[in-house]
Amino acid sequence: MSRPSILAPLKVLGPGLIVAAAGIGAGDVITATVTGAQFGTQLAWALLACVALKFALNEGLARWQLATGSTIIEACAQRLPKWVTVYFFLYLLLWTFFVGGSLSNACGLAGHSLFPQWPVWAWGIVHSVAAAALVLVGRFTFFERLMKMLVGVMVLAVVICAVLVKPHVTEILRHFVWPELPPGSGKSVLGILGGIGGSMTMLCYGYWIRENSWSGAGFQRAVRADLLLAYAVTLLFGLALTVVASGCNAQIIQGTGMALEVAARLNALLGPVGRWAFLIGFWCAVFSAMLAIWQGVPYLFADFVAQRARLADAVKADLKTTRAYRGYLLFLAGPPLVLLFTGRPVAMVVLFTVIGAFFMPFLAAVLLYLNNRRDWIGSLRNNIIRNLALVVALALFGWIAITELVNIFSK
Repeated sequence: MSRPSILAPLKVLGPGLIVAAAGIGAGDVITATVTGAQFGTQLAWALLACVALKFALNEGLARWQLATGSTIIEACAQRLPKWVTVYFFLYLLLWTFFVGGSLSNACGLAGHSLFPQWPVWAWGIVHSVAAAALVLVGRFTFFERLMKMLVGVMVLAVVICAVLVKPHVTEILRHFVWPELPPGSGKSVLGILGGIGGSMTMLCYGYWIRENSWSGAGFQRAVRADLLLAYAVTLLFGLALTVVASGCNAQIIQGTGMALEVAARLNALLGPVGRWAFLIGFWCAVFSAMLAIWQGVPYLFADFVAQRARLADAVKADLKTTRAYRGYLLFLAGPPLVLLFTGRPVAMVVLFTVIGAFFMPFLAAVLLYLNNRRDWIGSLRNNIIRNLALVVALALFGWIAITELVNIFSK
C-alpha cells in the first residue's frame, strides 16, 4: 500500500483553495515577513483571529448563495437600496486599480528576486500579461488544477524553510492562545487583520462554486469543509512566513531587495536549499494571487453589468464569455501597470492592504442584514454564533478602517 502524498489534503479542496491563493497574496507575504522579523511569532493570535473572522464572512456569503441561488451582487441589486450598489461599484473600480498595481509590483519583486537581471517593472509587466493570457484561453478546470499546483508548491516550500529554522513549537502555541501586544506592534496587528485572508476576493467564491456546480442547501457541509481547509492553509502559510522571518534574526528592509535579503540570510542559515525554497515559495504566492484575482474579479464587474441590464439569464449562464468580463480583465491587467513606475513597490502593496480594510465592515453589515431574513434564506439563516462572529467582524474591521482614515488625514 503506497504512502499518502504530503500534498494529499490539498486534493480535497475545491474553489476554496483559489480563495486561499487570492487571500494569501502580496500583502500577506510582505506583512507576515516584516511582522516576523520584528516580533517573531508573538502576533500569531492575530493571524488566527483574522482567518477565523474571514472564514465567518466567506461562509456567510456562500450560505446566501446556496440558499437563494443568487450572488451577493444580485442581492445588492435586487434586495438592497440603490446607493448600496453604487457604493459597491465605485469601490470595485478603485480597489481594482490598486490591486492591479499591487500585484504587478509584487510579481515584479518576485521575478526580480529570482532573476535580478531584469528590473521590477519589467517582471511586473511580464507577469500581468501572462496571467491575463492564461485566464483568457484556459478553462476553469485547467485554472483550478494550476492553482492547486502553485499553492501546493508555495506552502510546501515555505513550510520546509520554517521547519529547517527549528522554531519553538510550545512558544508558538502559547502565542496562539495568549494574545500579546508588544510595544510598537499596533500597526502590524492592523496590517494582519486588514489584509491577510483577502477582502473583495471573497466575493469571487460564489462564482467559483457555481463553476463547480455547487448549489442548494445540500452543499452547505461541503462548502464549510472547503473553506475551513482553505483558511487553514492561509494560517499555516502566514505562520510559516513569520517563523522564517524571525529565524533570520535581523530587521528586514522594506524595499525591492526584501525577498533577496531574506533568501540570503536563509542561505547563510540553511544553505542553497533554504534560499531557493523561499524564493520559489514567494513567487508561487504572489503569482497564484494574481491568477486568482485576474480570473475572479472580472466576474464581479460582469455581474454588475448584467444586473444593470437585467439580464438574469446571462448571469445564470457563463459570465466569462461576456464582453464585460473580458474588457474588465484587460483593465485589471493594463492601466494599473503605471504604478510599477512609482519606484515604491512595497508601498503600493501596503496601500492596497489599507484600501481592502474599508470593504470588510461593509460586507459584515450586509451579511447581518441578508442572512437573518428567514423569508429570504430559510433554514440557512444565521444562528447566534454566526451573528456574534459578524458583529465582531463589523466592530473590528470598522475600527481598523477608522484608524486608517485618522492616520491618512493626520498626515
